[in-house]
Amino acid sequence: MDQCLQVVDSRTGKSYTIPIRSGDYILAADVGQITAPDAKNENGDAGVEVARSLRILDNGFQHTACMESSITFIDGKRGALRYRDVAIQDLFHEYVYEDVMHLIVWGALPSSEQKDEARIAMGQAAVPPKSVVDVISAFPRDSDTFPMILAGLSAFAASDKIISATRHQQKPMFHGHLEVADQAIMRTISYLATTIALIYCHKNAKPFAQPETGRSLLGNLLLMLGIADPEVEKCLNKLWILYADHEMTNSTAAVLHAASTLTDPTSALIAGIVSGYGPLHGGAIDLAYEAFRQIGTPENVPRFIEGVKRNKARLFGYGHRVYKTRDPRLSLIEELMAAHQDAVDSNPLLRVAMAIDKAAKEDGYFVERGVKANADLMGCFLYTAMGFDTDMITAITILSRAPGVMAHWRESLVQPVKLWRPQQIYVAPLPN
Repeated sequence: MDQCLQVVDSRTGKSYTIPIRSGDYILAADVGQITAPDAKNENGDAGVEVARSLRILDNGFQHTACMESSITFIDGKRGALRYRDVAIQDLFHEYVYEDVMHLIVWGALPSSEQKDEARIAMGQAAVPPKSVVDVISAFPRDSDTFPMILAGLSAFAASDKIISATRHQQKPMFHGHLEVADQAIMRTISYLATTIALIYCHKNAKPFAQPETGRSLLGNLLLMLGIADPEVEKCLNKLWILYADHEMTNSTAAVLHAASTLTDPTSALIAGIVSGYGPLHGGAIDLAYEAFRQIGTPENVPRFIEGVKRNKARLFGYGHRVYKTRDPRLSLIEELMAAHQDAVDSNPLLRVAMAIDKAAKEDGYFVERGVKANADLMGCFLYTAMGFDTDMITAITILSRAPGVMAHWRESLVQPVKLWRPQQIYVAPLPN
């Protein structure tokens, strides 16, 4: 055994050897072999001693890995990001989003034939049934985007005969059946694209354009939105690469948690979207933009920054749990922003955002703490510069991430079935 932990249990005096695997992790099951008699029986009363396995308490799963994956690698200390072992910089400069989507989901860059097949399948699935259109149309135009997405996806799932059939099958329909799963993945991603487009058109009283089978996912989204600007498509074809996946995020874990029940991919995606809208995850973008509006002008930024330093205000969209150095995606986003500099400079909200970013880069308070802009926030500035409504930015960002979470769902289908069921540590209530 090359590397291991030698553990001596002071309760029993027993010694345990726990292998360190791949140099940096151990199995929780190995820790579970460490046992000691429990002087209480299962009813909590003194009595027969029962051996009880040692457990690990890790609130927030900060030090616990839940899956093995070959999709995305992040080195937060060195500022590196790779999809399927290809550096993000190479993918950004040499490919477009459609290529990277195939790489992430199916493990290889696509041939022209594979692109055509996927475009046809996704284009056909993107045509909304009347029930979905009716559901979105039933919302007031000023409704929050988030519940509209959940409603639209639920309506799509209800109209999908294969997904509906999973509710009545005793055998798993997708697990171990990748051909069926792959078709469901493409439909699910298309369902989300169409739902977002229907919401956008409904909110803005615009006509909805039917998707075409010869277009890419991004091309069809812009078509359905009524945006016919090649510069927008060119920009998003690069920006979406940076958001395609980001390893085991909170929302990705939520998708996999739901998927462990052997549910369908659309329902699993809904679980991830619910998770992603919280203010400590994707919802932070909305809060950051609200702060920009309240600040009003760049001249008010110094006062806001002082409030942040005195804990009177919060700087949403800055800092990252993973990266201890600069996020490698930021320099690539800056390349895109430079190409749209005039639009960035002319937007009142972005002038405030850029003033905040300048202060965060130069003020010693933030420099000493290593507080840097989050790539999720910086990428949103491009959406704003290109004229997208603020309340749709997070929704469109979710679509760019959808193939990534579907890749994780697909990866789980070739691993042993294991229902996720975390444990808890029971703490007796304090007496009154």
